[in-house]
Amino acid sequence: MKRVLVGLSLLLAGCGAAQGPSDSTDGGGSGGGSGAPASGAYFPSSAPWYQDVSRAALDAESRAVITYLDGVGWGLGRMQIDFSIEVLEGPAGTPLRTFTPTEDHFSPDCDIEPMPVPAGGALEGESGYECRSDGDCHLIVVDRPRSRLFEMWRADIRGSEFRGGCLAVWDMTRVYPPSGRGEQCTSADAAGYPIAPLLFDADEVAAGAVRHAIRFILPNARIRRGVYVHPATHGTRATTGPSDAPPYGARLRLRADYPVDTLPAGARVVARAMQTYGMFLADGGNVALTARSDRFTTAKWSGLLGPRDLDRIRPGDFEMVDGGTRIPLTLDCVRNR
Repeated sequence: MKRVLVGLSLLLAGCGAAQGPSDSTDGGGSGGGSGAPASGAYFPSSAPWYQDVSRAALDAESRAVITYLDGVGWGLGRMQIDFSIEVLEGPAGTPLRTFTPTEDHFSPDCDIEPMPVPAGGALEGESGYECRSDGDCHLIVVDRPRSRLFEMWRADIRGSEFRGGCLAVWDMTRVYPPSGRGEQCTSADAAGYPIAPLLFDADEVAAGAVRHAIRFILPNARIRRGVYVHPATHGTRATTGPSDAPPYGARLRLRADYPVDTLPAGARVVARAMQTYGMFLADGGNVALTARSDRFTTAKWSGLLGPRDLDRIRPGDFEMVDGGTRIPLTLDCVRNR
């Protein structure tokens, strides 16, 4: 995610993951509450990523946005899945490493603090911690002993040298307010919210249920220029879409009458999640959906879900959930504390 130039996602092939929570909390959407996430989840259950929106009101612009999007289509012309993002677990005792901020680290948006780096881990799209491909190279580490989620964009670790772009550190006991870490503030994703809670993984699909919203991306020319809606807190100047294009933060919901049973078995699980929890526009790029790599999961994608198993689903099969106020993009980040 170049703050002014490009979105965060590789234009190649997919990734993500997170288990849905089953606990309850008094947090609501105001940011005033807290609570421990359920096992495998990233935030308390009242966080927006886990809300059932199957009966939520439609946005006043839903028809216009869906008509526009159906006319231009997904990136690559199909709903394809990328399976490249890694989510690493940092157990107690994982070494904490300081990093040297690069030109991809923005102030005051991004955090500077030592980051857990588990042995044997890997960056998005890489075999280890070196960013050899010059891609997004996300480094995502879940530090459950300290209830922190670390997400870094453009990480690169070579021996004793650790260089990193934007780092967002999330408190997993919090239900953040609509403005997240801060209005007009980015994160490791262009929209400014966390990545891990929106990634579905092979263990979830194999178990038959994805209990959270899903991350999706569009080409910059198909994202509305100059505005976003919560829970997004950021966008980029690279988006050039017209007034009928979806803004960053848009939540699309697969229509209830979509014939899910016509899809391959694994694809049905993902489609039902899109009917119940929807999907959030998070970044700019060509591959529509991101699922977590299966490198560190028990189940594997082979024979479970393929990159094109959802490609018959068109934008016209969705509705846009009410997104609330359109917030003009200024990039003047004011962090919440």
